[in-house]
Amino acid sequence: MINRRDFMLTSLAAPLLLTAKGPHAQTAESGKMLLAMHQNTSSAAGFRGSLEGWSRAGIEYVELNDQLLDGFLESDNLSGARNLLEDLGLTPVSAAVTLPDLWIPGPERQSSLEAWRMRCDQFAALGVDKIYSPSVTFREVTSEDFAATPAAIREASIIAGEYNLICMIEFLRTSRHLATLTSALNVIRAADHPNIKPMIDFFHFWSGQSKLADLDLLEPGELAHCHFQDLLDAPRELTDNSYRVIPGDGIAPLDTIIRKLAEKGFNGALSVELFRQELVNGDPYEVSVEIKRKSEAVMRAAQVL
Repeated sequence: MINRRDFMLTSLAAPLLLTAKGPHAQTAESGKMLLAMHQNTSSAAGFRGSLEGWSRAGIEYVELNDQLLDGFLESDNLSGARNLLEDLGLTPVSAAVTLPDLWIPGPERQSSLEAWRMRCDQFAALGVDKIYSPSVTFREVTSEDFAATPAAIREASIIAGEYNLICMIEFLRTSRHLATLTSALNVIRAADHPNIKPMIDFFHFWSGQSKLADLDLLEPGELAHCHFQDLLDAPRELTDNSYRVIPGDGIAPLDTIIRKLAEKGFNGALSVELFRQELVNGDPYEVSVEIKRKSEAVMRAAQVL
């Protein structure tokens, strides 16, 4: 992993003025949505390999991964990453950063805040305008922790705002802290900061304790981003990331969810994030060709493409 000193050196060595919107707009026209690919889906190919394969398949929008970027920076710099995206005609719509205790007071929080600032700086330089971190903590959570969460969110939001980034909390179905859409919305609204927005991962939403009716709680235009996948039919207790499948290959009510999000004014990216080993380790071009074909069919059926 690149350290802070090396990051500063690579940053200073390259001009970092990329337009905030990149080569394409990061939202679709009203009533429509964008299809994107999350780098977790082709993580075995690395930062460069995933992007090159997806570009060949006609993918235009991508979601970047902090660990894959670190691997790229071991032999290149941020200017090289920016140029790669531009040369391939790819627009980064979001960036993934996993930092424990970012949204809650805890033993990892101070180091996570320092890493958050570094990541905001990095990804803003690459043209990203949204960044997220999942709700991760490794300790038991108390009512006092929930009471302190809005202040913790505001602090992270202020940092993101310094880089003109919208930051997002990803609730996780197994999180000890924020495991449902309603929990995430409650603390986000209590934080009352313009740079913090909710996002939805279809897997965590549909396989967890959230309900379809919870989507009605979203304010028009409030939702900032989505992770897009289908789900195999299995007991909730047995479901894990390996049960995520390509949109259209499972049993989740994707059409209903997408249409409801459209009603709520969402016109951002549906970013396909999968962890099945045959996809993660597969050829990024071949994998993304199949994902694009099936995902676009789902989106057309929901009238958002």
